Amino acid sequence: MKKARQLWLKIHTYLGLSIGLLLVLLGLTGSILVFYLQFDIWLNPDIEAVSTAPVSQQQAVFDQLHQQFPTRTDSWRIEQPLHPGWPIMARYYTPVETRGLTFAPLMVTIDPVTLKITSKRFWGEFTMTWIYNLHYVLLLDKTGKTFIGIIGLISLISLISGMVLWWPGWHKLGRALAWRLRSSYAKKVFDLHILSGSYGFIVLLMLSLTGAALDLPTQTHQIINAFSPLATSPNLARSQQQQGKQPVISADTAVKSAFKLFPDAELRWVESPGSEKNSWRVVFYQEGEPSRRFPRTQVWVNAFNGNIVASRDGLADKAGDKVINWLHPLHNGEAFGLTGRVIVFICGFIPLILFVTGLLRWQQKRHAKVRTAYRHH
Repeated sequence: MKKARQLWLKIHTYLGLSIGLLLVLLGLTGSILVFYLQFDIWLNPDIEAVSTAPVSQQQAVFDQLHQQFPTRTDSWRIEQPLHPGWPIMARYYTPVETRGLTFAPLMVTIDPVTLKITSKRFWGEFTMTWIYNLHYVLLLDKTGKTFIGIIGLISLISLISGMVLWWPGWHKLGRALAWRLRSSYAKKVFDLHILSGSYGFIVLLMLSLTGAALDLPTQTHQIINAFSPLATSPNLARSQQQQGKQPVISADTAVKSAFKLFPDAELRWVESPGSEKNSWRVVFYQEGEPSRRFPRTQVWVNAFNGNIVASRDGLADKAGDKVINWLHPLHNGEAFGLTGRVIVFICGFIPLILFVTGLLRWQQKRHAKVRTAYRHH
């Protein structure tokens, strides 16, 4: 038993010393990103909408984008404002300027009433998306994404080893969780370390697991698909007869048609067919889905004849897809509303507390060993 505990202690100590600073970085940047859309508006007040009125016509937004960016003929994806005063956010996923990067769309903000374009920026080149890339891929694109995914899995071992070392048993759990800091400096450091870790354990475990899953999507999907087959997207490529033709139906017609399938849903995204696809994609949020910003209810409407090509009911997804749907809203706390976001925001500071107190504790033990050895000499 004593040898097993010593092994767990070594694992916990050396993992903390080796990846602790990186986990601090991920925690702090993650806290910022919980509210990254709000922070972006605060940092760039020019993009704040002048009115709280809802978007009235989707096609007018696309017309404005095509007028301002006539050479960008692939799909545009526009997001409806989440809150009053927020702009429409449009994404163009295939800008030639960033074609060498895995994810670096052109991001455009538009006032929902005046349709004035208030910003045009490439992802990663403005503050909040730079922080996002730092958190998600360490600014290393695809290589960083894999690395962070592996770090997320390793951090699970660190968390579990800490819990094994701390675990007081069920009969002493209540007393062990009582918030107290003892009088001496060394004991205060120890108490702060174990209390922060034990109080934040469940959330930190969830953040590590969901973060690893999001950074390793191929492996995550393969594992889940083995137990529950995942949904596949319809083929949206244009046929030879459609090549070079302009869509016949407008975005508003496509949205109206899509609403017939989900009349009580909230419109969230509309994606144009562009020059390569044959369908509009309309994304809705239904009450009960874990993410309002990135819901899974979708309708594909043929851009040339108005027929429904395919649809997906986010509330009717099978078990595997439900797991995938929950990953992102769990990771940023959105799944539990503002309360969930605040909890995740606070927990992002716990790795800093754990690293500092763990480092101090390690130094205290080293100094104690040196003093003991000196006395024996």
